[in-house]
Amino acid sequence: MSAGDDDESGEHKRICFCCVGDEFLSKRVQNEGVIAKCSYCSDAEEPTFTIDAMADCVETAFQQHYVRTSTQPSLMQYAMLADKESDYQWEREGELVESAIADAASIEREAATDIGEILAKRFGDWDAMVVGEETEFANDSYYERKAPGSGRWLADWDSFEKSLKTEARFFSQSAARHLAELFEGLDKIMARGRKPVLVEAGPACALVSLYRARSFPRYGDMNDALARPDRHLGPPPAEVARAGRMNAHGISVFYGASDPLVALAEVRPPVGCDVAVARFDVIRSLTLLDLNAMREAISQGSVFDPAYLDRLQRAAFLRKLSDRITVPVMPDDEDLGYLVTQAVADYLATAQEPAVDGIIFPSVQAKGEAYNVVLFHKASRVRPMELPPGTRIVVNEGYASEDRWEADYSVFEYTPPQLVQAEADQASPHLPISNDHIDPSNFDAREMTLEVDPKSLEVHTINAVSYQTDRNRLRRHRFEDRQSSF
Repeated sequence: MSAGDDDESGEHKRICFCCVGDEFLSKRVQNEGVIAKCSYCSDAEEPTFTIDAMADCVETAFQQHYVRTSTQPSLMQYAMLADKESDYQWEREGELVESAIADAASIEREAATDIGEILAKRFGDWDAMVVGEETEFANDSYYERKAPGSGRWLADWDSFEKSLKTEARFFSQSAARHLAELFEGLDKIMARGRKPVLVEAGPACALVSLYRARSFPRYGDMNDALARPDRHLGPPPAEVARAGRMNAHGISVFYGASDPLVALAEVRPPVGCDVAVARFDVIRSLTLLDLNAMREAISQGSVFDPAYLDRLQRAAFLRKLSDRITVPVMPDDEDLGYLVTQAVADYLATAQEPAVDGIIFPSVQAKGEAYNVVLFHKASRVRPMELPPGTRIVVNEGYASEDRWEADYSVFEYTPPQLVQAEADQASPHLPISNDHIDPSNFDAREMTLEVDPKSLEVHTINAVSYQTDRNRLRRHRFEDRQSSF
């Protein structure tokens, strides 16, 4: 005879926290329960809930996270059943209510049966029973987890977009609150497989270098970049920094890619121009938000936690956020189309907890495994090339053959004679140290983050451009309109 087979009716039975496997629900029983004898393990010294109170918890959890499955096949399933050549057999989706309750709360089947009987009585309907309709928590009903949806997060995001575009662009308190709530605890958000959405880049990491491209439509404009790629292929000065997907006008950031051809595609060069591409090594540790990983964001928790549904809905929205942030924007719409992504980047660039140095995001110009990276202004300083003072740099673009001009790029560095250089090095320690010549407005206190590899530099001449398209034929029809009066 089991502990539950006594004189107690279902409503008066009690269950202790030790008999509840769900961690959240067990702790709630432990903290809020009453010391009494457990009807299922006979322990009389532990906190307990009545089964009726436990049924309240199950009812709330099932309303938020479960759905009763259909008692009939769908139209497609009916068609498969009607197919004489098919051996398809329909089975109702989900699991029996008793099993669903037992699995959700991690309790023994006996306790789940008692809870199910209480809930079946609560939702029982005589009229429905007469006509053969199934009611909630009926003994033979089936349940399955339902998709949480995006809940309030989608509506809040739409409001955030509208506010930026039509109300307050630079000092929107509502936008700041929304982003703070959306990205709260970013360092704790995980993707499937326990993969974090915040990843490390730099020495000894998977991401150790990035490729950056710059197009030069006019002949001869590229020489400065070939001579000093650290200055002319890195982030532009603030005064000439154009607005982009992740930066406002005047905010200098570093856009790079994991693959040189993706970097080339991202600058969208016209036919006939030259594009310089170089590799930049990340020389210090950085923390990047990986939007590709965020597409698989999950939230672990208990269905008995009232706040869990909101966290699930937040994770569901974050999975879609990557697509929203990287949606292609037409050139004529960039002023407004980039407002939202610029605001997100600005918020993350200035956030303190956790500190983020940049964003990994998929390319809209090239498909595949390669990706783009934006490094915020604070993490985009390029280390100057090591050149002796007085070095003269000459760029050679090629030579004229008998038939045509042959491109043959090379750079020559002419350093001062060793004797002159040694004298300069010897004299420099004795020079008086003074800060009078330093302009504080031009002082850059940022850490060095990137170092260009001059030997990696390549020049691509754009000869043609190809497109991947979805081709759709137009059908045109003409009918005699007998309803309109002419």
